[in-house]
Amino acid sequence: MAMNYNAKDEVDGGPPCAPGGTAKTRRPDNTAFKQQRLPAWQPILTAGTVLPIFFIIGLIFIPIGIGIFVTSNNIREIEGNVFMYYGLSNFYQNHRRYVKSRDDSQLNGDASALLNPSKECEPYRRNEDKPIAPCGAIANSMFNDTLELFLIGNDSYPMPIALKKKGIAWWTDKNVKFRNPPGGDNLEERFKGTTKPVNWLKPVYMLDSEADNNGFINEDFIVWMRTAALPTFRKLYRLIERKSDLHPTLPAGRYYLNITYNYPVHYFDGRKRMILSTISWMGGKNPFLGIAYIAVGSISFLLGIVLLVINHKYRNSSNTADITI
Repeated sequence: MAMNYNAKDEVDGGPPCAPGGTAKTRRPDNTAFKQQRLPAWQPILTAGTVLPIFFIIGLIFIPIGIGIFVTSNNIREIEGNVFMYYGLSNFYQNHRRYVKSRDDSQLNGDASALLNPSKECEPYRRNEDKPIAPCGAIANSMFNDTLELFLIGNDSYPMPIALKKKGIAWWTDKNVKFRNPPGGDNLEERFKGTTKPVNWLKPVYMLDSEADNNGFINEDFIVWMRTAALPTFRKLYRLIERKSDLHPTLPAGRYYLNITYNYPVHYFDGRKRMILSTISWMGGKNPFLGIAYIAVGSISFLLGIVLLVINHKYRNSSNTADITI
């Protein structure tokens, strides 16, 4: 006896009742997993569970925010163990193309990347038919003003304040991420065949006279290469170490700041500033974190009060309606 079947039967594994076999089906196995009978838990949000969460968040965040804000405001930006920062405004280091415009292999001392930088560095990859070291837009726009601080004494003669240029970069950056190319003692020879960034006044091997702060491991350069998240930012420039517990680091008096102007900001409508600051357990002066905690805690607490009033009002209305019926 002839039997007809079609393509669908082949997909399903054959006709419903194949001769000499058992019926085949695409139905999932009768298990708890495949039949979606696994035990589940679904939270039921009620006023009794939601309102305490809002109040708890408010009661925790507001005191933390106040503590952080007060601590930040107690940081004096004049005396103590002093850190000197330079600041820039309206400079977008967080732009996607700007952030990518670097070659980490080259900065880590890779010899092949030194002479053949990454294409991410374009248009600051090559100049005068030579590879740029360090390449990229971040390095090309490095801050290069020189700041000098003087104390004007009673005789009106300015006394220079010692500014420490080492110890301003992160340890991991200085010792892991940034390396000079391998070679002999002559750093200029190691960078042979490369040229300086377009906007730089001198090549990378002439950034400092000290060997352990020159080339790619120059700490001013390392600090600049760590890009900022916001268009208004500050970066550590120098340290003013406290020499004696009996005398302040910066005694009261008149000071003179000498700036060697190399870094123009007018073409991006920016502003420059210098900040002297101490630090606390939470770092330098930055009230934003404290304000954020206070704002979140206050909003949460107010929402809790509003929801409590709404719940009380409609619950009473519901009870009254039940009694009337």
